Amino acid sequence: MGQARELMDRLTEAVTGEPDLKALAELFAEDAVAFTPDGGEVTGRDNIVDYWRQMTDAVPDGTFVPEHAYETGDTAIDEGWFSGTNSGPIALPDGETLPATGKAVRIRGVDLATVRDGRIVSYRLYFDQMDFLDQLGLLPDEPA
Repeated sequence: MGQARELMDRLTEAVTGEPDLKALAELFAEDAVAFTPDGGEVTGRDNIVDYWRQMTDAVPDGTFVPEHAYETGDTAIDEGWFSGTNSGPIALPDGETLPATGKAVRIRGVDLATVRDGRIVSYRLYFDQMDFLDQLGLLPDEPA
C-alpha cells in the first residue's frame, strides 16, 4: 500500500464512526484544495476541515463502505456508499442551517485524494446532492 492509499484510508477513518477532526487536519497540506458538490471549491486546510465538520455534525454516525478502492501513483480513489442518520443541523451555503430531519441516508460517492510530501494537496468528492436531499425529505413534492 502506498502513501496515497494510506492517507485516504486515514481520511475515511477520521470522518466516519467517531469523527476526529484533529486527525483529519493532519492529513491535509496547509494550502490543499478540495472540490465538493455542495461546497464547490474549498481552499486551505482549515476550510476543508470546517467543511467536514459541517458534514460530521449533520451525520455524526456516518459510515463508508467501499466498493472499489484504487491507488495510482500519488492518487487514491474510493467508490462506495456513505450511510448514516441526519441527527444534527444541516449547514447551507449561505450560512443558515436546517434542523435535523432524523432520516437515514445512503448515497453512492466517489472521492479522490492526491498526495505530495506526505499530505493531501488535492481532494475531490462526488455524490448526488439531489438524491441526498430527497432522502432527507428536503425536496418539494412533485406535482400530481
